[in-house]
Order: sequence, then structure tokens, then C-alpha cells
Amino acid sequence: MERASRLRHLRIIFGDQLDRNSAIFDGYDPQQDKLWMSEVEEEISYVPSHKQRIVLFLSAMRHFRAELEEAGKPVRYHPLQADRRHDSGKSFRDLISQTIKEDRPETIRVVLPGDFRVKKVLEEIAAEHDIPLEILPDLHFYCTVNEFHKFAKGRKTLLMETFYRQMRKKHDLLMSDGKPVGGSWNYDHDNREPFPKNGPGKIGHPTSFQHDEITQEVIALVEARYPKHPGSLDSFALPVTPGQASRMLSDFVRWHLPDFGRFEDAMWTDEPFLHHSRLSTCMNLKLLNPRDCVAAAIEAYQDGSAPLASVEGFVRQIVGWREFIRGVYWTRMPDYAELNYFEHDQPIPSFFWSGQTEMQCVRQSMKHVLEHGYVHHIHRLMVLGNLAMTYGMHPYEFHQWHMAMYLDAVDWVSLTNTLGMSQHGDGGVVGTKPYCSTGNYIDKMSNFCHGCKYHPKKAVGDEACPITTFYWDFLDRHYDRLQNNQRMKLQLKHVERKRDNGEIEAIRQHADHLRKAWQP
Repeated sequence: MERASRLRHLRIIFGDQLDRNSAIFDGYDPQQDKLWMSEVEEEISYVPSHKQRIVLFLSAMRHFRAELEEAGKPVRYHPLQADRRHDSGKSFRDLISQTIKEDRPETIRVVLPGDFRVKKVLEEIAAEHDIPLEILPDLHFYCTVNEFHKFAKGRKTLLMETFYRQMRKKHDLLMSDGKPVGGSWNYDHDNREPFPKNGPGKIGHPTSFQHDEITQEVIALVEARYPKHPGSLDSFALPVTPGQASRMLSDFVRWHLPDFGRFEDAMWTDEPFLHHSRLSTCMNLKLLNPRDCVAAAIEAYQDGSAPLASVEGFVRQIVGWREFIRGVYWTRMPDYAELNYFEHDQPIPSFFWSGQTEMQCVRQSMKHVLEHGYVHHIHRLMVLGNLAMTYGMHPYEFHQWHMAMYLDAVDWVSLTNTLGMSQHGDGGVVGTKPYCSTGNYIDKMSNFCHGCKYHPKKAVGDEACPITTFYWDFLDRHYDRLQNNQRMKLQLKHVERKRDNGEIEAIRQHADHLRKAWQP
């Protein structure tokens, strides 16, 4: 059969859409359609991406391309070259426009991207070339964007718990006769234990994977082309194929899920992973279907190998929180990215890139970020995010830093988690209160404060913990904004007492001193 003179569908696949069951393949005909993928300098350098993040995306993409071609699905693939001068183009816009001119497709087809910015570029390209753009639903998720729109319509507030319960019922997850298994929807009260004084004990080595030829080539490319980007490649051993991702899931369920819930919020020196799954990278690149993760966890509960509290907490992270923040992203963009409820404008301190600080909790967290492109949610929310918000960092700049440094960061998941949940920049769309604390919380949930230069209970003086100082300064600065939040009443009572005894003025001065010292 001769190929038609004009291409029918230009089918674009992005680096976070490596789904073997994607809607992009529906009705695919290699004689009439073209699969298109590209490694783009613009996407790597618009924020200075962690070296491991670059390797993860490029290696997974190249493995996906190889698998498609073995299955008789040829891909027009634009790889980055060791010498930038030999790249096919610098941006998606350049490369897609070039392909349109060469192949004259009748339509552009794409699964909904994970970034509103990319969606907008696609719409502009289609308009410039007068070509229809068909945006297909992302079948990877439990909830479509349209379904979330229906959930959100008419609601004054969007509570994740309400959404989560609806999802549990709709998909019959941990349900029995229309009621939650065990009698409760949420077992958070069982999932907040610190480790005992002697620590977490012996934890097995995390699942890791050897570098094949494709990954070795990508590592060499990144080391040569991006030597000044943050992070180290010494410990890169993440899944880059669905088979590896499935093995990682199996190992988590067998070895770590039983203790995951109980110690979900705990931290410990030189322990970056503990009992956390690290499956977010696999899911966010679509190497792993969230339904497989949920099914494996529920099976572990049903066969008695994992407690309900751990399994429910894991399921809630995926079916509840992950789906909820994606829905918020697509119902609130593009205005969401501009939100800055506290009007914060401080720049990012240099130690958020280097990890060089005398605050042991921050140093430990940043060590894990630089070495692995990963720390679990309490490091992100209650150490780094807590400090960023109370210090006054611009929320969108914090999001961009998160996009650069974390391997699992894609815009839809990063923006709502950072600007919203972590920095409360949205004023309460995704979080009912600002998530902040003194150093006492970190002391309770970790061993970081032992041997640290700073004392978690002190807010003023040479031994004052900066997290404690900025906590009280933050509450004082934003007292008027926070006084109507019922969940902040107790904390604000403490601020009032500190105002009455004159302590708050000394705290303000110390906070101002630290801000000046931290200017990059």
C-alpha cells in the first residue's frame, strides 16, 4: 500500500506520557500516521533540572521509543546531541512546526499534556498552521478533567476528603456493602508515629536497577552537556521501563508497605527512603499504572500481609490526593500559577541549591535531594516547604525550584503541591490551613535536632532555630489574614501572648537579620 501524499495524524507523545495503553494509539495506522517524540533543550534548561531528572526522562523516553519500534510502530524521534549545534531544534514549537511543514498532517493528536504551558503552545502552533488539534483524555488517571469539573462546580470549598470518599465509592476500593472497610475512611491517627529513640532499625537496601546501554549513553550525554546542573548521578538506579517499575512496586508491597503507614511521617539521619515507595516517578512518567499500585496494596491487606492503616494511607495518596491536585490544576489554570496569598517575594537562598547550611534538618533534606532527587513528603512539606513559606519565599519560585530538583516533578503535580499545599499561596484551595511549625515538630518526628547548632525551642539568639524564629514571625506578620481561620486560633493565641510580653519584637528583628543574611 502506497503511503498517502499527506499525513493523516501527527501523534505527539511527551516525556511524561510513556503509557503503553495510551489513547494516542487508538486507531493508529503506521501507513497514515506518525508517532512523534522529542528531547528538547528548552524543557531541560528553563529551570536547571537535576542531572538525575534529565537521565530519568531521557532514558525512559528512549526505552519507550525502542519498544514501540520493535512492535512495528516507527517513531520520528529527535534526540539531543552531545554537541548542541547538532540538535534538531531548541523548542517544541520549532520542532513541531518543522514536522508540520515537511509532512502536512491533516490533524495533530495529543493526549492532554501534564503542563498547561505546553497545551497552550500546541494550541498556538495549530492555529498558526491552521490545523485541527485533537486533545485526547489521559486514561492513566481514575478521574477525568471533566469529571472533576462536575465535582468542583458550585462548591465554595474543595475538600480532598469529600472527593476521596466519592472516588472510593465509585471505584469500589476498600469498600464493603457501601461502607469503608474497617469502619473508617481515614486512618491518619495511626500513621503519625516517630521512630523509637534507637531509630528505624535495619532497613533493607532500596530496589535499584543496573544501567543498560541506553541509560549509560544518556548518563554520558548529561555529564558532558549539563555538568553545572545540580545533583549527582552517582546513585542513579531508578526504573526506566514498565518491567522495572513493576518490580519496584512488588518489592515495596512485600518489604515496606507493612510499616509504611505507621512511620509515614517519620524522618531519620542518612535515611532518604525509609519505608516510602518512591513510585511517584514511575506513575508520573506513566511507566506504572496507579490501578496496579492500588490493587497490589489492597491485595496485601486482604491476604493479611499489610495492616489496613498502611494500605488505606497508600491508597489515599494515589486515589485521593494525586487525583485531587490534578483536578485542581486543570480547573484553576492558568490563573492558579499567579496566586500569592501572603504576597511573599523573598528569593531562594543559596543553600536550597547547595545544601550548605548549619540547620541539620535542612542539610539532611538537601543532601537527599542532591544525591537522589528525592525526599519524602514530610521533608518536602514540614522542613523545606515550612521554612520557605515562613521565611517568605515567592511561591511560584518555590515551585520552579521543586520542578528543577525533584525527579517526580511534572507541572500538574508540582504546582498544586508547592504553591498550594506547601506555600498556601492559593489561600486555601487545596489546604485548609498553612502547614507550618516550630522546630519542635521536627524534633518530635526525627533525630535531626540532636547535635544541631540550633535549639528547636529558641526563637531568638545565636542558638535560635531559624525554623522556630520564622514560624513566630510568619504568624505575627500575617495575623490579620489568619485570624478567621478556625484551625489557626490556638497558634494565634500564642502570638498574642508574645506580643503582650514584648517577645515578638525581638523575634521580628532576628527574622529580619536572617533574611538579610540569606540573600543570594
